[in-house]
Amino acid sequence: MKTPRFVAGFFCTLFSLFSILPAHAGSPAAEMAAAADKFLASLTPEQREKGTYAFTNAERFNWHFIPKPRNGLPFKEMTAPQQELGRALLRTGLSPQGFTKATNVMLVVEQVLRDLENQAPRRDPGLYYVTVFGKPGESPWGWRVEGHHLALNFALDANDVISVTPNFIGSNPAEVAQGPHQGLRNLGAEEDLGRKLATSLTEEQRKTGLITTDAPRDIITGNSRKASPIEPLGIPASKLTKAQQDVLQSLLKEYVFRFRSELAERDLKKIQSAGVEKIYFTWAGSLEPHQGHYYRIQGPTFLMEYDCTQNNANHVHTVWRDFENDFGDDLLRRHYEQTPHAN
Repeated sequence: MKTPRFVAGFFCTLFSLFSILPAHAGSPAAEMAAAADKFLASLTPEQREKGTYAFTNAERFNWHFIPKPRNGLPFKEMTAPQQELGRALLRTGLSPQGFTKATNVMLVVEQVLRDLENQAPRRDPGLYYVTVFGKPGESPWGWRVEGHHLALNFALDANDVISVTPNFIGSNPAEVAQGPHQGLRNLGAEEDLGRKLATSLTEEQRKTGLITTDAPRDIITGNSRKASPIEPLGIPASKLTKAQQDVLQSLLKEYVFRFRSELAERDLKKIQSAGVEKIYFTWAGSLEPHQGHYYRIQGPTFLMEYDCTQNNANHVHTVWRDFENDFGDDLLRRHYEQTPHAN
């Protein structure tokens, strides 16, 4: 099957995007506001109507990771320069490895799936949407990039990035079996580190760390508006050896450092400050590769889930949720407390 012009155009501009944009030089909030302003300024009135909402609009919480019609402005309805500006906005929030994971989902894995299933337009690399909530640079405002197997949500006040969750990245196939991208495992580190920790558990540790041989069919939290703490089954970090704790920390960082370092380091500190010893690791399903498996990492403030069971255990879903601050709930709460609103 021929590669659509949209995909070909993306790869033509991707390298120029990296060369045009400098390394992060300003604060994350300032760079996001500048990039969002440039993106919005490039749009026609009709495109702006599609791609913008008030920060308080309920659409901000209308998130999902399945292929379905969405609100926002899809990349396929943008000109090539507008697409570059949309991806420039994406780069202001992500680390290089996070940007690679996200663009692999959109342009590589989705195209592989489209070719495998011969399902157009249901599988479409152009159906990833950019949406801006509120006025960039003011308080509060936010933005998201979302489509099949990708949901990146950012909430900001005037000078700070308040939240980067919910954060969802998936991959189907988890490992590309053939073609020019054969061997690509876009979320391979998330799988390998999780299995490394699970298989390192002693027989005694497995009594609590491995909860069942049957993995759930999907992440438990789904696309819930608010993630609530799940019963902390599994083994606490306090019962792990130093070497096992190091693997757990590496696994945590694989999720957190999808985002640029300033944001990742702040969020990792929040996770650790709540008590590393209170973080639980839970594994379900087989310990063998290519068989259904699931794990979750849960601490007092957060939950991370990984599931690989569908399509003969070659279909991965991963998510990171913040119990108190998904969608910038803390920011929105302060906004309503400090700003008068009509009944």
